[in-house]
Amino acid sequence: MKKVLALGMAAVMAASLGLAGCGSSAPATSGETQAAGEAAPAEGGIRLVNNKVEIDAALKELAAKYQEETGVPVTIESLGGGVDTQATLKGYYQAGNMPDIFVIEGDKDYPTWEGNLADLSDMEWTKDTENGYAVDGVMYGFPTTTEAIGLAYNKSILDACGVDPESITSPAAMRAAFEAVDAKKDELGLLAVVGYCAEASQLYWSTGQHLFGTYLDEGLARDDSTYMDLMKDGGKLDDARLNDWAQMVALFNEYSDPDLLVSGTYDQQVLNFTSGKYAFVTQGSWIGATMTDADHKDAYAAAGNFEVGMAPYAFQDGQDTILTNTPNWWAVYKDGNVDEAKAFLEWCAKNDGGQQILVEKCGFVSPYKSCTFVANDPFAKTIVDHTAAGKTSAWHWLSMKDGIGQNATGVVFQDFAAGQYTTEEFVETLKEVIAGYYAN
Repeated sequence: MKKVLALGMAAVMAASLGLAGCGSSAPATSGETQAAGEAAPAEGGIRLVNNKVEIDAALKELAAKYQEETGVPVTIESLGGGVDTQATLKGYYQAGNMPDIFVIEGDKDYPTWEGNLADLSDMEWTKDTENGYAVDGVMYGFPTTTEAIGLAYNKSILDACGVDPESITSPAAMRAAFEAVDAKKDELGLLAVVGYCAEASQLYWSTGQHLFGTYLDEGLARDDSTYMDLMKDGGKLDDARLNDWAQMVALFNEYSDPDLLVSGTYDQQVLNFTSGKYAFVTQGSWIGATMTDADHKDAYAAAGNFEVGMAPYAFQDGQDTILTNTPNWWAVYKDGNVDEAKAFLEWCAKNDGGQQILVEKCGFVSPYKSCTFVANDPFAKTIVDHTAAGKTSAWHWLSMKDGIGQNATGVVFQDFAAGQYTTEEFVETLKEVIAGYYAN
């Protein structure tokens, strides 16, 4: 009853926004705006609601190929920029017009749709990826792409300094790599060894979520949630692991760009890396799209369009994974055309099915081990290689208490970078603020 009432209230709110002329509650399909409940799949087919309008044409090409091979029509409904995807879906639910396949963002959206998602556990694609979305052992989400968190590097600079990035699987090796680059910093015209920014108001997500997430997951099997489970128990942290991890953060403080360490922006951080001014940068694979966009591609070309990769955040000996995850998933509505929807997803996961279009036309980095296609993105290859080798850990930081990076931990990183704490004080302060946040 609670769920029905919640969905009903959301639908009313979405409708009121539409009446007010906001326009954010209506989806755009084929470049047009439609009211909630209007779209419907072709007879005997399925309907997929997509939240990325920029890949609308590619998904329609995917749908056309699937119909050509199977005879089953797939209607693609893409929500335009500014549309609240979940509010629109709640409106569809209330109107009895749910699509067969729709987007969810994992733990964030699962509580809303609990009880309305089809079980996908028996599908073949689940054996070919570690990035599906599951709850209590039941698979609910089909992954389309992969993003990664790792210590990103410029291979040309590392080559010039005699550093093999594959050797960075221990704290000693990481420090040795930083020292080798630092020794040639002036000769190579670098601003710093690593682009690490700890400014708290805009980059709390980079430090308080992503970098802290390496404490939770680096080097662990994807299903190992030991340190996230401990943190959920009143904000507890493992002292030995946290101390080792904090030494790595201290290393970043030591070898970062002093001009940007506590005041730098994301754009400055990524631009300097794109321009070949840092050997390493503490950002994820999403910067590949930034490096090659209209505003940065000239700087990247001037720096030689250098090869990039990702080393582990190896704060303990033997750690050799990068952290990968799917930012959102396709889920199947349990009261829709489930069999046809599942068949479509199975085909999408196959190398001789939909993978080529999803990778080459949508620009997705495939989460499937059998896929041989590589997206035109600087970081695509390193993600594919790590995934195929089974050297990835998960993103359990997604399960942290909401807002902790912005409201609690982000400023601790900034104060540490500003020299207000020793490494030991950084550790103790993190322990205090996290315990306090989980106590509320």
